[in-house]
Amino acid sequence: MHTNETAYSRVFALIRGTPWRTTVAIYHFAASHHTEQVKAADQRVIRSFLDYLKVEKGLAALSVQAYQSDLGQFAGFLESRSRDVPQARREDVRGFLSQLFANGVSDRTVARKLSALRHFYKYLLLDRVIRHDPTLDIDSPRQWKVLPKSLAGSEIDSMMKSAGARTDASLAQAIAQRDQAMLEMLYAGGLRVSEIVNVKLEDLKLDLGHVLVRGKGDKERLVPLGRTSQQAIRDYMENGREKLLNAKLSPMLFVRRGGGKLSRQRVWQMVNTASAGGRHASPHMLRHSCATHMVENGADLRTVQTILGHADVSTTQVYTHVALDRLKNVYRQFHPRAKKKVAEQKP
Repeated sequence: MHTNETAYSRVFALIRGTPWRTTVAIYHFAASHHTEQVKAADQRVIRSFLDYLKVEKGLAALSVQAYQSDLGQFAGFLESRSRDVPQARREDVRGFLSQLFANGVSDRTVARKLSALRHFYKYLLLDRVIRHDPTLDIDSPRQWKVLPKSLAGSEIDSMMKSAGARTDASLAQAIAQRDQAMLEMLYAGGLRVSEIVNVKLEDLKLDLGHVLVRGKGDKERLVPLGRTSQQAIRDYMENGREKLLNAKLSPMLFVRRGGGKLSRQRVWQMVNTASAGGRHASPHMLRHSCATHMVENGADLRTVQTILGHADVSTTQVYTHVALDRLKNVYRQFHPRAKKKVAEQKP
C-alpha cells in the first residue's frame, strides 16, 4: 500500500458484502493501520487528549478507544497531506469527511467522527496548543439532525403484551415475566442496553419508585419508574426471578436461566422478538420513545436530559421540534388571538 488513502480505499472495498463480525474486524485493522502511521509528535498530542478523557472526563474504556481510532484515522489522513495534527485546516477536515462519504461510510458514523474531532480541537485550543479551531463552521451530516425513530403508544402496548404472554410451562412463564419487566424499565426510564443488564438488586428502590443507573463513564443517576413498570418488576421478582435462578444466587436484577448475567445481545433479541408483530424495534428506539413521549406530554428538555443521562443538553435538543409542535398546538388552543384567527378563517 503506497498511501494511507489507498489503504483505506482497499479496506472499504473489502467491507462491502461481508458479514457484520468480519466488517468490524476489517474496520479495526484499518484503524490500527492509521494509528501505526501516526507521527511521534502527533501521537503525544493525541495521547495527552486521551489521558484527559480518561482521568478528567471519566469516559469508559470503549469510548476512549473510539476516540483513539477516529483521531488516529484523521492523523493518518493528514500525514498523506504532509501535515501535522496541530496544523490541520478547515479544508483538511472537509477533505477527510468527503473521503469517508466517498468510501460509503454512513452519515451517523461521519457525524460521530466529526464530533470526536471537535472535542479534540477544543481541548487543544483551551490548552493553547493551537490558535484556531479547524472544525468551526462545519455542519454535521443532515441525517444526524433528524429525530431518532420512536414508537407510537399503541406499538409500545403491543410489545408489552407480546413479551408478557403467559404459557403453561413454568420456565417459559418466568422468562416472559422477566422480558416484560425489562421492556417496561427500558421504556419507563429510557435506559441503554448496557445500563439495564448491569442493574443490581441493591440499585432498585421499588418502595421509592426509582432505580439507580450507572451510565457512560460510570456516572450515576436516579431514574423514576412508573406504576406499570413497578408492578411488572414486582411480579418478576416475586415469581419469575426465583425460577430462573434455580436456587442459585446473583446480585443482578435481571438474570438468565441458571442465574447468569444477561448479555446485551440477548436484550436486543428480546426486543426484536417482542416487536415481531409490527414495526421492527430496538432497545434504542424504546429509549427515544421514552424521551419523545415525555416531551410530547409537556416535559422540559432539562428533565429529559437528566432522566436519559445526557452529559450535555445539546444532545437532548434533538427533541426540540417535538416540544415546539406541542407549543404551537397549545398556543392555537388557548391563546385568544390564535382562536380568533381560526374562527375568522372558517367559512
